[in-house]
Amino acid sequence: MTRRALVVVGISGPVLVQDLGRPGHAAVGVGRSGAADRAAYLLGNRAVGNRLGAASLEVTLGGLEVEVVGGPLWCCLTGAPATLEADGRACPAGAVVAVRHRLRIGTPARGLRCYLAVRGGIDVPRVLGSRSRDVLAGLGPAPLGAGDVVVVGDDAEEAEAGWPRVDAVPVDALAEPALLRVVPGPRADLVADPDRLVTGEWRASVHTDRVGTRLEGGAPLLHRDPERQLPSEGAVRGALQVPPSGEPVLFGPDHPVTGGYPVVGVVVDADVDRAAQLRPGDPVRFRWA
Repeated sequence: MTRRALVVVGISGPVLVQDLGRPGHAAVGVGRSGAADRAAYLLGNRAVGNRLGAASLEVTLGGLEVEVVGGPLWCCLTGAPATLEADGRACPAGAVVAVRHRLRIGTPARGLRCYLAVRGGIDVPRVLGSRSRDVLAGLGPAPLGAGDVVVVGDDAEEAEAGWPRVDAVPVDALAEPALLRVVPGPRADLVADPDRLVTGEWRASVHTDRVGTRLEGGAPLLHRDPERQLPSEGAVRGALQVPPSGEPVLFGPDHPVTGGYPVVGVVVDADVDRAAQLRPGDPVRFRWA
């Protein structure tokens, strides 16, 4: 029996396989990684009836076209609101659709990352218990390219009992500016005026990827003692680390497991997914939680 698969016909930005990541390995220098927008990833998998942890495709800035081989597939696109065409017909964002031949994802009007969930999940080998690609460590399957074939898992193994029970799921409007709540960081006292973080508006710079987002446009967060050197300390997703330039870096899912610059604040876990949708130029504000 021919296994169902997606054949990449066209691609314009990074497309990675992602699941919930590989927790528990920081002590040996391996971060968790996993879907940048966890809520969108989980929503898509639930919509198509997949079990928790099934792998999806994380598509950055859209521009993906795939051919379906081996039989029809149930799919759902969540996250950044992008146009979706299934077998030539336009489908609303968040719709659960059956695809027989070809699927095309356009560029989202807002946001950065969308998630293509396929019933059965994406079937690639696990590394340390996860199918996720960690771009910093180089673990997991390589980014997709034109001509790549992505095998889809078996329904009976990767999906819950029963077919999808909904026609569509809600799509986040991604209001601007993004407002992220933060708690003071463990080294906020090393910054001359930590409140500068929350009194101005920042922008995501072009230096934005899964490792982190460098912010610009706000008043620089100056170090009290620029000559002081900190020993490397453990880092977490959502941490706002301040290098000597004073422009904070917001750590993403593939952040380094340690860092040596002061952490002025940490975005609360409930807001980390919204941070994952910041694209270069997007405004963002912070407030103390």
